[in-house]
Amino acid sequence: MRKLALKFIDFFYPPFKNWFAINTFRYLASGGITAASGIVAYFVIYNYILHQNDVHIGQYLITAPIAALILESIITFFIGFMLNKYLVFTQSDLKGRIQLFRYGTVVCTNILLNYALMKILVEGFRFYPSVAKALITIVLAVFSYFSQKYFSFRVKKNV
Repeated sequence: MRKLALKFIDFFYPPFKNWFAINTFRYLASGGITAASGIVAYFVIYNYILHQNDVHIGQYLITAPIAALILESIITFFIGFMLNKYLVFTQSDLKGRIQLFRYGTVVCTNILLNYALMKILVEGFRFYPSVAKALITIVLAVFSYFSQKYFSFRVKKNV
């Protein structure tokens, strides 16, 4: 399955080989697949699982859009992890549970940074929200790539 997925992704690589290394391209493709999966999962969860109805847990109310976002985030977390582990950062010799924990740490950091940077750019510097989101996405994608490469899926150096 891994070889088939890599063959499919690598098929689209030649036009981009002057701009990206193969692993960077695979990372971008994996991120795109994860994002697309998230959009589809959100749509299905919101419309067909929750039927656009809010969720009541005891005395707490979770609106349907937020409940769908929570469930979609859990799904895309594991999709993203699997794609990164098995297609992008395959040389890592860390144990899978350590990779998963570190991947989760980076994802949580990205969520917090996304929130903080949106507040700063939109409310502090009065950026248009869509422009701010686009800039933040680019910055966090670069941050995430290097965090995953050198932290979550790092390769131990032999001394």
